[in-house]
Amino acid sequence: MAAVRRLWTSRSEEVVEMDGWVDFIQKVSVLQWVLTFLFMGAFFTLLTIYLLFTSLWLLPTAYLLWMVLDWSTPERGSRQSDWVRKWQVWRHFKNYFPVKLVKTTELSPSKNYILGSHPHGIMCVGAFCCFSTGYGGFSEAFPGLRANLAILAGLFRLPIFREYLMSAGMCPVSKPSLEHLLSRRGQGNAVVIVTGGAAESLDSAPGINVVVMKQRKGFVRLALEYGADLVPVYSFGENELFKQVVFPEGSMARSLQTIFKKLIGFAPCLFMGQSWGLVPYKRPVTTVVGGPIPVPRRPSPPEEMVDHYHSLYMEALTKLFHEHKVSCGLSESHDLRII
Repeated sequence: MAAVRRLWTSRSEEVVEMDGWVDFIQKVSVLQWVLTFLFMGAFFTLLTIYLLFTSLWLLPTAYLLWMVLDWSTPERGSRQSDWVRKWQVWRHFKNYFPVKLVKTTELSPSKNYILGSHPHGIMCVGAFCCFSTGYGGFSEAFPGLRANLAILAGLFRLPIFREYLMSAGMCPVSKPSLEHLLSRRGQGNAVVIVTGGAAESLDSAPGINVVVMKQRKGFVRLALEYGADLVPVYSFGENELFKQVVFPEGSMARSLQTIFKKLIGFAPCLFMGQSWGLVPYKRPVTTVVGGPIPVPRRPSPPEEMVDHYHSLYMEALTKLFHEHKVSCGLSESHDLRII
């Protein structure tokens, strides 16, 4: 009996040790992504400048020449690498939270779509995992569709970092880039736009469900110009991943954040994670892909038409939120505020 008890205890300790190791690997996987998101662009920009004034000047010079020749590639569909998208680190990244994609209806590969992703959160965990890695489940849920996450265009001007972004299939959220995706690659394209952008990140905090949408109509106009159906997407749990100091509208701190955002394209958020200060809280993120809103093709849509489909989109997003909020961890009392 004693031998059996010792064996049982040994196995339990082994399971606990393995669980601890898996948890550590997942945290490191998420941490590397956070550090990449925050510092990789600045690090390689400074390193490139530094090397120009050393005996290794030929290396950065050759790369910068290549970068100039390759300048327009991000706006021509980027240079996606399935090898990068299927790194094992992304599997651990997904399982840490975990991130799950929920399909509510079919999306035909014979059409093009613009997916509006909400909310931005601090770092768009749900959008990145589901649409820019091979473990998000998008390809399995919607076979025949190619997803491209559109992000801040200025990031593609940073050396080395641009290669990393393109390898994950990300593209600039610029009109030439979006037009290329919707007109030069046939059908079956799903362009994912985090429509709230950096402004939405300033209201990202646990318990808050705010979407910056009322004045964001450019993606609707683009959908009409190219006849791409609109699809609302909501990542429940995105705002629960970090604690942030949310400054009230009209305060000096909020004004400084807004000015900073206008100057450099993203907002300086004062946030804190669960582990090591930067690792987000371990909260489930459920990215729900709603049904498509059929959009006709109008090369020069009048403002009345843009407003009409913009209203339809906001109604569909609100409906999606309320239909899935309880099953995704929110209470019935939670509401979606569109500003």
